[in-house]
Amino acid sequence: MKILVCISHVPDTTSKINFTDDNKTFDTNGVQFVINPNDEFGLTRAMWFKEKQGANVTVINVGGTETEPTLRKALAIGADAAIRINTEAKDANYVAKQLAKVITTENYDLVIAGRESIDYNGGMVPGMIAALTGANFVNTCINLEIDGTNATATREIDGGKETVTTNLPVIIGGQKGLVEESDLRIPNMRGIMMARKKPLTVLEPIEANANTKVQAYEKPPEKSAVKLVNADNIDELVNLLHNEAKVI
Repeated sequence: MKILVCISHVPDTTSKINFTDDNKTFDTNGVQFVINPNDEFGLTRAMWFKEKQGANVTVINVGGTETEPTLRKALAIGADAAIRINTEAKDANYVAKQLAKVITTENYDLVIAGRESIDYNGGMVPGMIAALTGANFVNTCINLEIDGTNATATREIDGGKETVTTNLPVIIGGQKGLVEESDLRIPNMRGIMMARKKPLTVLEPIEANANTKVQAYEKPPEKSAVKLVNADNIDELVNLLHNEAKVI
């Protein structure tokens, strides 16, 4: 079984975020980048298929050379090979078309992507890939089993869970629950050394349109100062909750 895991190169949530160029450009100075958490759950599940069923696992990213450390980390975790499509990830449509080209060319059986990245939270790329490749698609996936050419997936729905069966090839939009957090892997020294010898292929992008553009970024407003209310002054507390916080 050939598995492709889509990897987004995203800022660590502990990083301090700033913007330049009149708030139109994300400032990467001093920002630590990591594997998108939803993608990391998918990569860990792919490692399970590799170890239990002999699957071959390739990771892929759309981005410049700055994303290669993230791909190397995925290789250190255990992926067999990596692909970098040498272009800026302009928008969901553009990225999906780049990925779809590789998927159809290489005939992957299973493609695991995160349901969304934690930087833009668009949640569109996995579904777009499925539409472009004609593959079956399961989003918000929290469990996945493969038996031959059959896939059984459990996904979150409003008010519960749904289990579906389908045939390969299939596109998965994975998330927390696809594996347990305790199962996530930290590269060890042997994995890091082996990653240096694994192939990282750079592909040039295909012609595709970016259908959106950034108007401006805006940070959330800073939290206002805390107001302390005497425990005996219930009327004042109710007034603040009703008229200022507007929660009652």
